[in-house]
Amino acid sequence: MARFRHFIGIDWSGAAGPRQKGIAVALCSLDGAAPRLLEPPGHRHWSRMEVLDLLLHGLPSDALVGMDLGTALPFADAGAFFPGLPSSPADARALWALIDAVCADDPHLGAASFVDHPDFAPYFRRHGGREGALFHLPGAAHRQGRMRLTEIAQARAGCRPTSNFNLVGAAQVGKSSLTGMRLLHRLAGRIPVWPFDPLAGSGPVVLEIYTALAAIAAGRRAGAAKMTSADALNAALAALGSPPVTAMGQLDDHACDALVTAAWLRRAAFCDELWCPQEMTREIALTEGWTFGAR
Repeated sequence: MARFRHFIGIDWSGAAGPRQKGIAVALCSLDGAAPRLLEPPGHRHWSRMEVLDLLLHGLPSDALVGMDLGTALPFADAGAFFPGLPSSPADARALWALIDAVCADDPHLGAASFVDHPDFAPYFRRHGGREGALFHLPGAAHRQGRMRLTEIAQARAGCRPTSNFNLVGAAQVGKSSLTGMRLLHRLAGRIPVWPFDPLAGSGPVVLEIYTALAAIAAGRRAGAAKMTSADALNAALAALGSPPVTAMGQLDDHACDALVTAAWLRRAAFCDELWCPQEMTREIALTEGWTFGAR
């Protein structure tokens, strides 16, 4: 996609509370300069609503935005997000709308009401040893829970994906994915989300990324994808053809993830094959979505 000239990497968070230490936003452009961190107005840490405001009102018109979250739940393995539930949504956009409606009273784009809802709780693994009876499907191939096709592709690339139905453990992405789906629902009709929406000839685009894929492309091992030092960060950036970051600010693994992802997107956006993954049929694109860069 040659029309993009600005690239934003967002490390997302599903943590409770008004502001999240786990959110980091980085920006770079085709001018070749190093990526830089963006800060929320008047605060050290971003809120999810501030990120939403940035997406709706603060993006360059030629921006490609990668968000580190799952944009949908598994569907292809059972022909439904919630097999056995008559009201199970038919596609990802309906899923986003359902989550946002159930969680209407949850502040800060939280999603606690959804995972505690009696209709949906049986499908999730929650804290306190509360693994729902439907977290594993009969005969499921993945002991860690249901996976989307794109997560299987992530594993082939050397990553270690976890099920979006899993809400327990340091590696879980379920909470961030559910809160992210509330944000994606609020972008409807204003910013296209790949691959659920057709790509227009202009305007910003949001898509799902997995920061480990960017780290692997930058020469890191999947098991050592996280970076917290300036030396590690700048070595990864150099592998992506980027100058080093000199003004570090608050450097942690979230900031490093966002910076490396922005630099990776600057290169990956021009790889035509990444926009057309072989396994991403139209049905998969509308239900499970895809992680940009997984193949």
